[in-house]
Amino acid sequence: MRRACRGSDAAFAALVQRHQGTVRTFLRRATGSGWAEADDLAQETFLVAWRALRSLRDPAGFRTWLMGVAWKRSQDRTRSALRGAARDMAWMEGQESARGVSAEDRISLDAAMADLPPDVRACVALCLAQDWSNAEAAQALGLPLGTVKSHVARGRARLLKALGGSDDA
Repeated sequence: MRRACRGSDAAFAALVQRHQGTVRTFLRRATGSGWAEADDLAQETFLVAWRALRSLRDPAGFRTWLMGVAWKRSQDRTRSALRGAARDMAWMEGQESARGVSAEDRISLDAAMADLPPDVRACVALCLAQDWSNAEAAQALGLPLGTVKSHVARGRARLLKALGGSDDA
């Protein structure tokens, strides 16, 4: 612990090795999330710990301090997710009222968009959702103009089919 506090990478790596299982398990149980989320939070925890290690007053209390850091990181992530969800909901409500599209239809559209290949989805997002010209989208995406046009037409047709509409326009 003393060597790690003085900046020894090897000593800190030994501390990580010793405590990572406990931190990951705690975070998984405390957050109710899967291992991937717990692993991300554990990495953040050890990064914060490494940066703040010299501020630790009682090296004997490292484990307790480390779990406190882990808990604070998980709380920060939860608050961030809640703020993001609130922003998304406010945005969706604004979109719904502006375009007369229900939240259910918006979710269906998002799911249908997710099923499009990435390049087709990008063309549809720019040309249909953002009202860009095909030429602007071609330039931004680095695709030939004809490819953008066909991606937009193909994407529009697939979206209409997935949403139960007709392609009469």
